[in-house]
Amino acid sequence: MESTLLSLFLLATHLSLAVLGAGHALLYKRDPRSSVTWMVVCLLIPFGGPISYYLLGVNRVRTRAKAYRENRGLVGFERPERYKDVDACSPETLGPLAAVGATISGHHLLPGNSVTPWHNGDSAYAAMLAAIGNAKKIVYLSTYIFESKVTGRQFTDALAAAKDRGVDVKILIDGVGQHYARPSAVRMLKRAKLDVRLFLPLRLIPPAIHLNLRNHRKILVVDGEVAFTGGMNIGSRHVACPDGSYVMTDVHFQLHGPIVSELETAFCDDWRFVTGENLELSPIDTRSCGSATCRLIMDDPGENLDRLAMVIRGVVSAARNQVDIMTPYFLPSRELIAALQAAKSRGVRVRIVLPEENNLFYVHWATRNMLWELLMWDIEVIFQPAPFCHSKLLLVDDDYALIGSANLDPRSLRLNFELGVEVFDRELVSHIRGHTNKICAVSRSVTLAEVDSRGLPARFRDSVAWLFSPYL
Repeated sequence: MESTLLSLFLLATHLSLAVLGAGHALLYKRDPRSSVTWMVVCLLIPFGGPISYYLLGVNRVRTRAKAYRENRGLVGFERPERYKDVDACSPETLGPLAAVGATISGHHLLPGNSVTPWHNGDSAYAAMLAAIGNAKKIVYLSTYIFESKVTGRQFTDALAAAKDRGVDVKILIDGVGQHYARPSAVRMLKRAKLDVRLFLPLRLIPPAIHLNLRNHRKILVVDGEVAFTGGMNIGSRHVACPDGSYVMTDVHFQLHGPIVSELETAFCDDWRFVTGENLELSPIDTRSCGSATCRLIMDDPGENLDRLAMVIRGVVSAARNQVDIMTPYFLPSRELIAALQAAKSRGVRVRIVLPEENNLFYVHWATRNMLWELLMWDIEVIFQPAPFCHSKLLLVDDDYALIGSANLDPRSLRLNFELGVEVFDRELVSHIRGHTNKICAVSRSVTLAEVDSRGLPARFRDSVAWLFSPYL
């Protein structure tokens, strides 16, 4: 009798939790596939289903972001008076590619910037540390991962020295990304008496267990005059080993000009989200520093949901001659697959460069499951040999590049806080395309026959991995 009552109690508890979870997914999930998946998980997996939905499926950012926005007033992006001395470009002067971002992002096209690519950590970190070493007023650093080994200690020492000179140093590290460092870089930074905060850290009391909704942005701003962004975290894995080899390759970017103010505002917006503290923005640098026209694209699970995804689909759809994509993680949406297929059908050359060996093997499996949809349209898919390439680059035609932190997968484009910078500059695009061409020259093309010849166990494995692609 007691066991029967216990069974009925457990069943009633599960059904109550399952109905609550499934109802929430039905009402609040935008993607019907995601809604159906979570409803099935909640109803069919006893207790584990509703708990998984609570941990991974509930978007807690929208309500929190809305509350912050209602209480904090306008941010820098939304203050027209900040741009009164900037000769912003009209999208019409740059053509259809510029019109896409203008409609979606709400951000200004800012001319007069210089954008310098730095390949791998050796050169990128040297430039970043030099900028920190010359700082006079502010240093704002946001990163997903801050390792505590040699490179992390170099940055800690440079940031501490800047603080000792009277520079206002603020550091923002993702609450999950912090756990990539052993020992903790946060403790190392705090021992140096630096102001470091965590973005949505995990904790049990009060409950805050959200494995999604990570801040994946990489921003360094110094004195409102120079900024860095791209795909590199702070860690020795980006630096050459003693024998000259690399564990991971990447491209990071140094920016001068009005776009620096946009990146500073992005950092201040995230800082306000975490701390509630309003930071005073530096004046916009109105000097003409170069030939690049730039625009910031913000993306997050709240008010800026899907902006990067929409921009990427839009510029691919507007391409006339060529599209080059280099990304470590490629799990495109149905809409992006269709845009790539349509571009190829118009005669656009489409080339996608991926790592041959991924550091996330299950992402590689899921990607292989969908490649036939591109290969059957004669879209070029290139597998780049080791070392693992972490670069995130999109080139369209001869004068458009999208750089930043986002990968082409659902986690980046729907669940993370990301940013991209559109760059209209033939010189930069030519440089990056040359870099891409060099990589392709030592890489191999994937064929439809190769994908079709996978054995049944591999096809089954890849298909199962693809089923989970919305959450990878």
